[in-house]
Amino acid sequence: MPRILSAWPDAVINLAVMLVMVAVIFQYNKILGVMACLAWGLLCWFAHVRRKDREKRFKEYAENVIGNFNDMMYYAMTKLPEGIIVVDEERRLQWCNSVMKGFAEVIPQQGMDIDEFWEGLLPEEISSPTSDDAKEGEYHVKSLRRKTSDGETKEFYRHFLVKYRHLQANADYSRMVVLFAREITPYEDLKIEYARSRTALIYVQVDNYDEVMQGLSEAEKTSLMLSASEILEEWVQSLSGFMRRVSSDLFLVILEHRALNAAIEQKFVVLDKVRQLVNKHQLQVTLSMGAAVAEKPSDEQSMSELDVKAQAGLNLALARGGDQVAVNIGDKMQFFGGRAKAVERNTRVKARVMSHSIRDTMEAADEVFIMGHTREDYDALGAAVGVMLMAKTLNKPVHIVLSNWLDSVEKVIDLLKKDEAYKDLFVSANDVTISTSLEPLLIVVDTFIPHLVAAPQLLSRIEKIIVIDHHRRSENTIKNPAITYLEPGSSSTCEMVTELLMYFDEKIRIGKLAATAIYSGIVVDTKNFSIQAGARTFEAAAYLRRSGADPVVVNYLFKSDYETTVSLAKTKAQSEYYEGGLVVSYIDHLIPNVQAIAGQAADGLLRVEDVRMTIILFQMKDDTVGISARSAGDLNVQVIMEKFGGGGHQNVAGAQVKNVPILELKKSVVEAARKYIAETDKPSIK
Repeated sequence: MPRILSAWPDAVINLAVMLVMVAVIFQYNKILGVMACLAWGLLCWFAHVRRKDREKRFKEYAENVIGNFNDMMYYAMTKLPEGIIVVDEERRLQWCNSVMKGFAEVIPQQGMDIDEFWEGLLPEEISSPTSDDAKEGEYHVKSLRRKTSDGETKEFYRHFLVKYRHLQANADYSRMVVLFAREITPYEDLKIEYARSRTALIYVQVDNYDEVMQGLSEAEKTSLMLSASEILEEWVQSLSGFMRRVSSDLFLVILEHRALNAAIEQKFVVLDKVRQLVNKHQLQVTLSMGAAVAEKPSDEQSMSELDVKAQAGLNLALARGGDQVAVNIGDKMQFFGGRAKAVERNTRVKARVMSHSIRDTMEAADEVFIMGHTREDYDALGAAVGVMLMAKTLNKPVHIVLSNWLDSVEKVIDLLKKDEAYKDLFVSANDVTISTSLEPLLIVVDTFIPHLVAAPQLLSRIEKIIVIDHHRRSENTIKNPAITYLEPGSSSTCEMVTELLMYFDEKIRIGKLAATAIYSGIVVDTKNFSIQAGARTFEAAAYLRRSGADPVVVNYLFKSDYETTVSLAKTKAQSEYYEGGLVVSYIDHLIPNVQAIAGQAADGLLRVEDVRMTIILFQMKDDTVGISARSAGDLNVQVIMEKFGGGGHQNVAGAQVKNVPILELKKSVVEAARKYIAETDKPSIK
């Protein structure tokens, strides 16, 4: 028995002390001393016997435990449902147990590279740790497997939790990595099943209800809505969902997440089916939807939160022009649909209400700042001039904030600056100051995207903001504006501002120059009244003409110099035509007025027979490529530009992309556009 485990030394000490005491007793009484001596001898004999017995029993115990421990170690290494593998510093397999052999499809052999045995089992950053903290830990691994049954091969994933530890006994031995893998596929499958079964909430609205019902009898209204309801009901039932009608034009749909994914894969075909319904005036019925669902099993989300997000998605879909779905999955917004044209409203009630609201807000301000998007065009500048007239009517100090790129609108600005009435009106984005204003008001026109405005710093320095725009809304918007006036059905922001002027004040005087500036914005965005021009567009143009807008001056503004004309011709000459009516060209070098040239080239190529969409890429800076896209009306270029971080209107959109070569970007743009055209041209689903 090891000395450290023996009790005999303690017994010897006790017996020695007792012997001394026996000797002392013997000195005083011989008889008692003899008796004590005999008792001490018996005690020594008993201690010796007990020691022998303990040694025997401990030896039997040790032999039994060690023998069983070896069996237990062998069982743990070979039989427990946890794979063990040892890998050397060169990522070569040294040993693994039989369980690990069952986890991989390849038969292991000593010296085999770990990736040959099981690709992805040991990441590079773990096999070569950079610190002591990285020498042990755990991570998750997925392994793609194939299962054949009934002659059909199916792919599925097995999931493993892998714990690792780096070992090195001493400097004489090479470093090893020990991996312990435990299969957690049932747990992961349960998580996936839980995520797929989570509730998805959808609001569905007939977004042009008032328009399609106008002029119909009650029987015709009932029949039309019954047809729409039947299509919706059939769609929801095919997804094993639940639907209830909330109001005359609003439905509530509840699905599982898996059903929502199926609807996404089908690109929400219900939009196409409902669009086939028309009233007696041949006006299509269109739907807009807002959907929300938690993405991960760990995301806690109540039904009230889903309700708020679904309603916000519906509002966003409507603000983008309708006939589309805005899906909020884990706070990430996705858009589907958007093929139908934005419907022009026949009533100006909203314009009148907004005009009064803007007037009240202006009256409470002590200084008004107006700005459009950077690289202003005629629509942005014309709308800013119109809003400026409102502020001047209320005798408010007003400034139009301009960006540093004014190539397209320099002629308009020069004309306005010559008029004494517009003295000190324009201010550069670099020089604007609001230090003396207690209640400043900022009005943003022709954009709602924060990083595209002429002076982004004003968005944080001015609390009260009004946004007026005709572009379809995207997820990235100016936060918390006091008033938001978005009309995707309008041809231009200048048209919207003109209608606001009609109701702002009866005494307002526009003047020839201002009317011409606003009129030019409508002319540009409608391509001289050939695209997106409705009845209200011509009414706004007529109002401006009565106010003094001069078409001759407008023609002068649109004239280009010789260099611009040559660059425009070269851009058109190197354009390429693709099946489906797509024409793409590019300008791969820096030239003056490049954005205006790209826009004019896109507009010009759109007038070619059978061309439905034009896209021009142009080099704006050394690291930035701009994209200008146009549509003849049946395709939505905004949907394509959003994929590249841009936006715009259904017929006019653009984007700016950094750090991507122009030819590489052209390839991506062509691929996205052709895919969209192919999906749009698919036969309608009956």
